[in-house]
Amino acid sequence: MPSSPINRWTPAIALVVLSLIWGYTWVLAKQALSYAPPFAFVAERCVGGALSLFLVLKLSGRRVSLVAPWETLAIGLAQVTGFMAFQTWALVEGGPGKTAVLIFTMPIWTLLMAWPLLGERIRGPQWFAAASTLAGLMLIIEPWNMHTSLFSKFLGIMAALSWAIGTILIKRLRARREVDLFALTAWQMVLGSVPLVILAVLVPERSTDWTPHYMGILAFMAIGSTALCWWLWIYILDRVPAWEASLSVLGTPVVAILSSRLLLGEAFTVPEVSGIGLIGGGLALLSLLGWIASRREPARVR
Repeated sequence: MPSSPINRWTPAIALVVLSLIWGYTWVLAKQALSYAPPFAFVAERCVGGALSLFLVLKLSGRRVSLVAPWETLAIGLAQVTGFMAFQTWALVEGGPGKTAVLIFTMPIWTLLMAWPLLGERIRGPQWFAAASTLAGLMLIIEPWNMHTSLFSKFLGIMAALSWAIGTILIKRLRARREVDLFALTAWQMVLGSVPLVILAVLVPERSTDWTPHYMGILAFMAIGSTALCWWLWIYILDRVPAWEASLSVLGTPVVAILSSRLLLGEAFTVPEVSGIGLIGGGLALLSLLGWIASRREPARVR
């Protein structure tokens, strides 16, 4: 039974929403760190996201039980604790420059792991889409022109690796057993938030400046960027190969650069414009190939 056109395009729509919100999140995160120290900020953000997800679960009458505790704990430690902590730390150490964008080397690590661990292979014209998006990423990052410390680069790469490992773990869990995606998102968030809260308590930092502006940023980051977007990410991973989802999320740094340049009035560089063009072309090719495949074969019924 073929899927409806709406169902066929739902993952693409989810990716657009995800890229727009996560892209603008980079601007807000840099602003938030002027009001709160890094570990406190990331703990407040993730706890708020977990509470939002459980509230929706209760109000919607869905099951709240933890189905796969050890697998969910591993996902939470990689994708919430590791990714969020390294990401925020990279922003502090590397500032608003290129170092934080190293996080989006995640598709490279996912590509390397998805073939041996998941059996997901890139075939035919898909290689052109992969090459275009990854080449665009390199032009945006400009690894040959980074005047930051090795430590800040290390933090960005560790965040990317944590995200990639979480991506692989989610795909493996969903291949082995049926798990409610919303409940999985909520539990990975709460389990991953525990170490972040402990870090925020143990690491000496200044206190959070609870201004209305910061609380507004935190509300958006907790509900939109954390709760909603991590659920969208798991939803997308459940419907497309891990490598394809990872490449598709490269729209996020494009949105981040566009929003920061337009809001701060900074000039675009030639490599950035070229990188944005290559990523856009690669994502368009991925979408075209997906559309062609959906026309040739009935979509998998879920």
